[in-house]
Amino acid sequence: MFVAVYERLKQLAHQQLAQDQRATLNTTSLVHELYEKLVQRQQGETSIENFFAYAAVCMRRIVIDHARARLAQKAGGLLQRVTLSAAEDTESDQLALDVLQLDKALVTLSEIEPRAAKVVELRYFIGLGVEEIAQMLQLNRRTVLRDWDFAKAYLHAAISDDL
Repeated sequence: MFVAVYERLKQLAHQQLAQDQRATLNTTSLVHELYEKLVQRQQGETSIENFFAYAAVCMRRIVIDHARARLAQKAGGLLQRVTLSAAEDTESDQLALDVLQLDKALVTLSEIEPRAAKVVELRYFIGLGVEEIAQMLQLNRRTVLRDWDFAKAYLHAAISDDL
C-alpha cells in the first residue's frame, strides 16, 4: 500500500513542512521516517482510511521528535551544530518550541474532545481536506468544520496561555 500512496505522502509531507520555512527536516526524510514507522507497525491494515489515520499520528510524532531532538542538541547534547547564522539558529529553536507547544495543547485537546484532535491530526499533519476527513471519520462536512473551528480556537487559546 505504501508504494501506491508514496507520491501522495510526499505531497502531504511537503505541505506539512512548507507551513514554516524554518523547518530543518526535509520532505524525503519525513516520508522515509514515516515509512519506517509504518513498516514497524506490521498489522496489515488494508483500508486507506486506517492507513492515513495512522500516517497522521506517525507524521505528528516524527515532527515532534525532531523538534525535541533539536532542542536537546541545543541544550548541550553530545553533538554541537555549527551554523553560519545565529538568527537561523534562533528561528529553528523557536519553531521547535512552537511545535512542542502545539503537541502539548493537542494532547490536552485529545483528552477533552478526541474527535476534534483527530481532525487536527488529519488536517494539519497530513493535509487532508474537509471532505476527505468527513469520509474517513464517517461524519458530515459541517461536523468536521465545527470540530476544526473548535480545535483551532482551543489550540490558539492553549498556546497563548502557555507563553
